[in-house]
Amino acid sequence: MITLTDKAAAELQDLITSQEKQGSALRVWVAGGGCSGLSYGMALDDSAPEDGDNVFEQNGVKIYVDALSLNYMDGASVDYVDDVLGGGFKIENPNAVSSCGCGSSFKTADGAEATGGGCGGGCGCSR
Repeated sequence: MITLTDKAAAELQDLITSQEKQGSALRVWVAGGGCSGLSYGMALDDSAPEDGDNVFEQNGVKIYVDALSLNYMDGASVDYVDDVLGGGFKIENPNAVSSCGCGSSFKTADGAEATGGGCGGGCGCSR
């Protein structure tokens, strides 16, 4: 299961309303790449769930995650954080044993990581 903090749910509801995407869900996924081997992705999805998607709902916000991504993210929480650089969504993943300084790239205990990739600079991470 993937959960949302109250703040993340409120920010997502505001985003859905401001973009006039009522009925949209938050799609969360894991892809190969990034400084630590795997990276997170998130987007509003106004389509129906795909075959094999897990669907969760919390505070009126639906979350879609494919089965493969859920293997790496089960138990994760999506939060919204404000800092000096602005606000953004952050994933707290109990399955990550190390992560990039920018927080969007991670590695799991089973050593799952992809070859290549990179964080695109600017996040203060190193291999």
